[in-house]
Amino acid sequence: MSDALIPVRDADLVDLDALQRWLASVAPEFVPAGTTLSARQFPAGFSNLTYLVTLHRAEGDRALVLRRPPRGVAGGIAHDMVREYGILAALHPLGVPVPRPVACGEDATVLGAPFYLMEYVSGVILRGAPPARLLEPAEQLPTRMAALSRTFVETLVQLHAVPVDTPPLALLGKGTGYVQRQVHGWTKRWQASRTRPVPTMDTVAAWLTAHCPPERGSVLVHNDFKLDNLVFDATLSEVQAILDWEMATVGDPLMDLGTSLAYWVEAGDAPIFRSLGLGITALPGAWTRADLVREYGQASGRDVSDAPFYLTFGLFKVAVIAQQIFARYEQGLTSDARFSRLGDVVEALAEKAEGEMRG
Repeated sequence: MSDALIPVRDADLVDLDALQRWLASVAPEFVPAGTTLSARQFPAGFSNLTYLVTLHRAEGDRALVLRRPPRGVAGGIAHDMVREYGILAALHPLGVPVPRPVACGEDATVLGAPFYLMEYVSGVILRGAPPARLLEPAEQLPTRMAALSRTFVETLVQLHAVPVDTPPLALLGKGTGYVQRQVHGWTKRWQASRTRPVPTMDTVAAWLTAHCPPERGSVLVHNDFKLDNLVFDATLSEVQAILDWEMATVGDPLMDLGTSLAYWVEAGDAPIFRSLGLGITALPGAWTRADLVREYGQASGRDVSDAPFYLTFGLFKVAVIAQQIFARYEQGLTSDARFSRLGDVVEALAEKAEGEMRG
């Protein structure tokens, strides 16, 4: 995945000797005699820690990806590596584009927390500065961005068509009331993580509680479906893999769409939104959020008339996620300098959400 790699941060070091001993016990075919391990870190994520682990072997190197929760989290499904591994294991045989899961380490004593390994997927992740293959030649950029936007929507529609009526996926859902549970749950997370008053967040939370629309069905929802969680092929025309399944569940598809809309930056949005690394969607030719809603509705056949609610919810949810990470930074549980600006991001997202709810 063409996502910048860095040496592992001191605060995020991995005990490679312990990892190798564990791997030798659960999947010895991966670490024949003489194998050594090295690791580099994917630095761009804001939630769980992700590493490229290279197995150096006589027959040739093999790359795996390691996922583990950050230090200082108290649990919850967003950091449940065993649950995420189980979702990948359920989806991979169905042909859903996900990395093949390799092994899951439930014993927290190995690396300090549960973790899992999956196959490395080669491809392009569109985060930060747009790659030259997207920008050049310039006259073709609008056509490429329109095609990329369509692929984005079509992939989400296909994901929402995955059968979820049998275990293990069926066990992810909790029946009706998904929208209300999500609003209530993210409001509680906001209240638990806030480190300074943001009255607009409280206003938005109250509005969401009072305006929950009827549910639009029950499907597999990714819950963090955004452009940089997709691995594209070299031509940027096909999705090779969908990443970051930690919050996936079964619920209302329009809530999933709302999260995607919240991450979709438009040309007229405040510059702070581009600071999250997703400004590529503001390039000429990219669809607007209204375009995404319309095309999703047409492709899925679902009623999207309540789109403003779902976008407002998505913005509120992303703001809470940012606040949770910012709180860990303020508590000294992470030294990642990117997190220092997330307090301002929370306020900007809250203001955007308030604007959407007021029409």
